[in-house]
Amino acid sequence: MIAWLPGMLAAPAPTCAEVSAAEYCRPDDRFAPGTNAARIALAQDHAAEQLSGAALADDFNATWQEVDRLCRAEPEGRVVRTRHGDPMLLSEFLLTRVVEVAVHGLDLADVLGCQPWLTAEAADLVQGLLLGPVGAATLGSWAGVSFAFCARRRGASRSRGRKHRTSAAWASDGSRWDENVAN
Repeated sequence: MIAWLPGMLAAPAPTCAEVSAAEYCRPDDRFAPGTNAARIALAQDHAAEQLSGAALADDFNATWQEVDRLCRAEPEGRVVRTRHGDPMLLSEFLLTRVVEVAVHGLDLADVLGCQPWLTAEAADLVQGLLLGPVGAATLGSWAGVSFAFCARRRGASRSRGRKHRTSAAWASDGSRWDENVAN
């Protein structure tokens, strides 16, 4: 949630980053049913506090503008502590936010029957995170929204509990995103 970034940036910076964007997405308690339920309840409570849909949109607009301003003021290499306690580079944490928006945006397009789309920059970031630079370079014409759409799919084959490579990322249900592409 980007709304937590002002607090993350106001807190003392950890001395070093210990978690990458790919490692942040690992299947552990952060995606357990109870944690997901708490996350959903928090979002519902926040939305219910708004007086209207317009107020919710205004709140989001103010939040992203504040977060953008604060992040731009931070030095390269800034380390933050996530709500899960992970010390990671701000740039790596922001990468996880881009992936979330991209993946869930595709989910929404799918559910609403809309044509899925991503910016080229978002597609490149998703591919780079999930496949690493070498893997992303091999996609060729299949790159972009086609890859991201398949990567966010929750296939029947799961690889739970297996240690991931640096270039592999985990989907929130515990499956490896890079293996979902093959399903």
